[in-house]
Amino acid sequence: MDKAVRKRGRKPKNAVDAEANPNSNTAVAEEVVASLNAAADTTKSDRRGSKRRRKTGKEKADDVAIVVSPERRASRHSDHNGDCDILTTVADGPPQWESVGKVVPSMDAVVKVFCVHTEPNFSLPWQRKRQYSSSSSGFIIGGRRVLTNAHSVEHHTQVKVKKRGSDTKYLATVLAIGTECDIAMLTVNDDEFWEGISPLEFGDLPALQDAVTVVGYPIGGDTISVTSGVVSRIEILSYVHGSTELLGLQIDAAINSGNSGGPAFNDKGECVGIAFQSLKHEDAENIGYVIPTPVIMHFIQDYEKNGEYTGFPILGVEWQKMENPDLRMSMGMGNEHKGVRIKRIEPTAPESNVLNPSDIILSFDGVNVANDGTVPFRHGERIGFSYLVSQKYTGDKALVKILRKSKIHEFNIKLATHKRLIPAHIGGQPPSYYIIAGFVFTAVSVPYLRSEYGKDYDFDAPVKLLDKHLHAMAQSIDEQLIVVSQVLVADINIGYEEIVNTQVVAFNNKPVRNLKSLADMVESCNEEFLKFDLEYDQIVVLRTKMAKEATRDILLTHCIPSAISSDLT
Repeated sequence: MDKAVRKRGRKPKNAVDAEANPNSNTAVAEEVVASLNAAADTTKSDRRGSKRRRKTGKEKADDVAIVVSPERRASRHSDHNGDCDILTTVADGPPQWESVGKVVPSMDAVVKVFCVHTEPNFSLPWQRKRQYSSSSSGFIIGGRRVLTNAHSVEHHTQVKVKKRGSDTKYLATVLAIGTECDIAMLTVNDDEFWEGISPLEFGDLPALQDAVTVVGYPIGGDTISVTSGVVSRIEILSYVHGSTELLGLQIDAAINSGNSGGPAFNDKGECVGIAFQSLKHEDAENIGYVIPTPVIMHFIQDYEKNGEYTGFPILGVEWQKMENPDLRMSMGMGNEHKGVRIKRIEPTAPESNVLNPSDIILSFDGVNVANDGTVPFRHGERIGFSYLVSQKYTGDKALVKILRKSKIHEFNIKLATHKRLIPAHIGGQPPSYYIIAGFVFTAVSVPYLRSEYGKDYDFDAPVKLLDKHLHAMAQSIDEQLIVVSQVLVADINIGYEEIVNTQVVAFNNKPVRNLKSLADMVESCNEEFLKFDLEYDQIVVLRTKMAKEATRDILLTHCIPSAISSDLT
């Protein structure tokens, strides 16, 4: 803070100079700025004595970028959102106290989002967990729409929004949820909500060191909160909620629980991003992340173009850097060639028919790719070439130039979304399951692994499941990884009780492609025995007639409404 800053009501040391020239615009402006900065300092110092929730050892251990969860509410006080006034200056004279305006006029477009969540129970897929409430932030854009974070309204049963300074909560409808980019779009049917509100305007992608102001309703109070900082870094970030990598901004403004979905403004009052996650690490402080306008506009335009969110496409290849000169020479690359080597291609990707392993990607849509996989971004900056892919829409085509056996080829490739063998999310739908003779079969997903092994599932889950999660590729669009989740103990399954999270490879010597195919094969089986081939060469054999008869009693014992989830019937 500038040393010249003074508290209100006291003359600065250079007050004599200001009085000597009362018409000086510079003197007036400096005095106004000094008084505003002093007021800000006073506000900050007043809050330093407030109580803070003591961190537990578990929280201190967090060392990864985490999604800023919406604040869970217990009992809350009523909101009192007062407007903060500032002194404005007149160009040709001293400040006029009659000219009063709001600190940031765009703050009236920032709303508080209340959501009631009912999450599925992936370990007991026929049930749901106990509902809970959360609060987060959002903001109004054109077309009578509200943007917030996807994780703020995930598994929602009811969503309400409240304007700044209002005591009314309005029911909202979720129009679209973009899990990959962590953005959700809402609307409110009540016309009263939209009265007197001007939507926010989006600004350009900021540069490094540009000032940003994050506005929202974080934990620690009920009224609107403003924090400020600068853009520290612009690069491809890991979006924790969607398990994807997209363009992101790193800022040094505080982003806390409840800030999720709030806008980040530039110094012109334009929205340049959405707050969505922060870094919790013992060696890091005030590292927050913002979804930038290119990603936001992609989400909005995707919805407007298709009537729904279709996602961000991928190239569908794994690649290797070509920085080693011997490696480049062995692949037939001359000094004029730069690019990356294709290691593997997704079998479900459209380009699997035209690209081959060991092809060298030289350029994407006319932009040359460097040996480290980067492309020019802005003046003095480079970024991963996946940024170019993420700018496209599902179904778009891109011109890819490759080097194959010292010859250059060009292909127009249709881009599609990523099909993972173990998906990062299931689109907000309840998990699928099938039960026979107490054996609970289900499809593996990241939420399932998190439910079974906690947030550190990538360390605690079985090695084979982790290997498939990280490296396995789906061979077809409908392929799933099916496991025996657990065995509900009964007389018919004696000796099989300890089978847990074990992959099902085949049924009666027929490969298991997905959960529906397994359920269909079991239900239509007329053979004497049901034989399940599991991983590690383990088998389960049951008598068909007795297994189907025992299933009814097992369902009744455990109060399970159906042996098969509704999406499989």
